[in-house]
Amino acid sequence: MAKVGVVGIGFMGWIHYLAYKKVRGLDLAAIHTRSPKKLQGDWRGIKGNFGPPGEVVNLKNIAAHETYEAMLADDSLDLIDICLAPNQHFEFALAALKAGKHVLIEKPITLEVSQAKKLQQEAAKRSLQLLTAHVLPFFVEFNYLLKVAREGKFGKLLGGNFRRVISNPTWIPDFFDPDKVGGPLLDLHIHDAHFIRLLFGMPEGVSSVGRMRGEVVEYCTTQFEYPTENYAVTATTGVLNQPARAFAHGFEVHFEQATVMFDFAVIDDEPRLIMPLTVMPAKGKSKVPKLKSGDPVDAFVQELKEVNASLESGQTSDILGGDLAVDALVLCHKQAESVAKGKRVKV
Repeated sequence: MAKVGVVGIGFMGWIHYLAYKKVRGLDLAAIHTRSPKKLQGDWRGIKGNFGPPGEVVNLKNIAAHETYEAMLADDSLDLIDICLAPNQHFEFALAALKAGKHVLIEKPITLEVSQAKKLQQEAAKRSLQLLTAHVLPFFVEFNYLLKVAREGKFGKLLGGNFRRVISNPTWIPDFFDPDKVGGPLLDLHIHDAHFIRLLFGMPEGVSSVGRMRGEVVEYCTTQFEYPTENYAVTATTGVLNQPARAFAHGFEVHFEQATVMFDFAVIDDEPRLIMPLTVMPAKGKSKVPKLKSGDPVDAFVQELKEVNASLESGQTSDILGGDLAVDALVLCHKQAESVAKGKRVKV
């Protein structure tokens, strides 16, 4: 059983903690946080946009480290799970790799492509796994889409469009700071950039139009160019200063023999399933596939099961692997460049 140390006990650290409790093969054996209160197990101040609020947790069998150095010195730990702010990912991941630990990093892998590539090189040099927690493919609607695409159930992929929009995230400090969080593209759209890369491969270019807020893109629409496959793929993402709709995401993906659609939003603080996952076949009536639990925390459970399978097999996951995470980061930076320059950018 692989022993895991989680770094950072905020919202994501809490969600990962809940998920580890449901995953066989991964033992949450240690935590590190700068908060003396959280080191004692008082996590009641944690609250996010899904899942239960934090509570007092029993750390009896979990080592609570005051310093990161102490955690890395623990030879029994196999994997370090980094749930820190994006601008801390590179430093903490590099230290973990140098200490001989496998690494799981919350998205984005880093803020800069050069940093992400350096982590790749370090992991390869030491024969360690570098995984990035891109959880979207494990949400039931997106997981269904990924499976039917890989199985060829509805024939060849033709393209599709993706949407991920939020209201102004005043609860996230430094959200629009390019050196701390990275703005909507790196915090929000990177989910869809990763998923698009997973489904369609790497495009040859991007054409994005939108608005800037300071140094980062506030809102944009992108055409991903695939000349050899002739896919038609677009994505819309960003922030609208209209708090009634806190969050919205969805997709419409086209195959030769069907279209798969899904649309969800949080409006006036209430979740609204505008369109459940629906298949529109080339012939006949639409169908609504039966899905497993729609609890967002369950997506993280499935993600961690993928992490465990990756470690047990010694073969880096083809969903969570660092290569895909780097490609998603590259796409976001190229989209930002396209918006800023007002023209197509080669990938």
